[in-house]
Amino acid sequence: MKAINVGLLGIGTVGGGTYTVLARNAEEITRRAGRPIRIDIVADRNLERVHEITGGSCRATDDAFAVVDDPAIDIVVELIGGYDLARQLVLAAIANGKHVVTANKALLAKHGNEIFAAAQQKGVMVGFEAAVAGGIPIIKALREGLTANRIEWIAGIINGTTNFILSEMRDKGLPFATVLQDAQRLGYAEADPTFDVEGIDAAHKLSIMSAIAFGSAMNFAQAHIEGISQLEAVDIKYAERLGYRIKLLGITKRTSEGVELRVHPTLIPAKRLIANVEGAMNAVLVKGDAVGATLYYGKGAGAEPTASAVIADLVDVTRMHTADPEHRVPHLAFQPGAMVELPILPIAEVTTSYYLRLRVEDRAGVLADVARLLADNGISIDAMIQREPNEGEEQTDIIMLTHQTRERHIDQAIAGIEALPAVKGSIIRLRLEELL
Repeated sequence: MKAINVGLLGIGTVGGGTYTVLARNAEEITRRAGRPIRIDIVADRNLERVHEITGGSCRATDDAFAVVDDPAIDIVVELIGGYDLARQLVLAAIANGKHVVTANKALLAKHGNEIFAAAQQKGVMVGFEAAVAGGIPIIKALREGLTANRIEWIAGIINGTTNFILSEMRDKGLPFATVLQDAQRLGYAEADPTFDVEGIDAAHKLSIMSAIAFGSAMNFAQAHIEGISQLEAVDIKYAERLGYRIKLLGITKRTSEGVELRVHPTLIPAKRLIANVEGAMNAVLVKGDAVGATLYYGKGAGAEPTASAVIADLVDVTRMHTADPEHRVPHLAFQPGAMVELPILPIAEVTTSYYLRLRVEDRAGVLADVARLLADNGISIDAMIQREPNEGEEQTDIIMLTHQTRERHIDQAIAGIEALPAVKGSIIRLRLEELL
């Protein structure tokens, strides 16, 4: 049977892993796909690297547009990353009637609506399993495995770099800056870690999952994003004392008022499975109305884990290559004509629980004043600890967990509390999710 010819754009870490796994497991993959899948041409600026990895078994070029214009190519795999060039190449491939597989979450979060519309018009497929959580098949689970469910919410540890840093901060009690340096030295963090530690990478992935879960357009621009660079080790310790772990979570929920789309450090009960995901691992918790809570766990990055997802998409496209486009699985799970516009809730309208750390003067009446201001804003206290001041200290920490409240109410309460003469400095506020 005629092989499916693949044009590979970029043979870096993931591209090299894709070539290696495809070659190593060729027989098994052919048995599953129904025909051979072969990389026919690779585009990369470093032609020596192409030859080193492929051994000269396929054509090589430094012109990526030559690949997307090549009539011999059936599927283009885009692994170069970034926004602008990748968008041009993907749209050109689609215009030429080629299927596309990509691991580029940033591209899809920003330009996915345009790309999927173009693919729908041309009757071609865009596979993007590798764009979210590396080797974890979360896209297939959301798009196919949970199709009977009304998805209620998703909460995910979807950035391995930040999870590694938080694990090290908790285990060793070290500050963020020190652990970041270790993560960079060990290769877990980039030289410029901004996309990871400030939550942008996680927000890209969350935007994709939210669109699939709720049948709405990509809304990355409206996501609320907070990273971990300002998180202090002392708050991780206090959270532990209260029975919680702090993780950088991507959370999307369907509510009667709209969709929550937010990334931020979050307290999670230590007894939850997802709270015990350590190191650079990823995990995604999905709550469906019929199935309940389901957890997907594995490596979220790396050459071969991500290649596993790329090749799974290649097999899917190969199986459906000749199928009627109307009978393929829709890109975002819902039929294109059934997509809806759902409002994204501003963070001020989100309802959740909170962790508050206050630095206060160690004298009578302070706690009563704080509790009064919380009560005035309709906020009740769920738990509290007060650190015993050391001998000679005149200030101490008060840590509170609240019951659920709307964020704008906690904002109002914090403003009032910070204005109290006995309260010193800014209040540390973190969100808390029970994930039930």
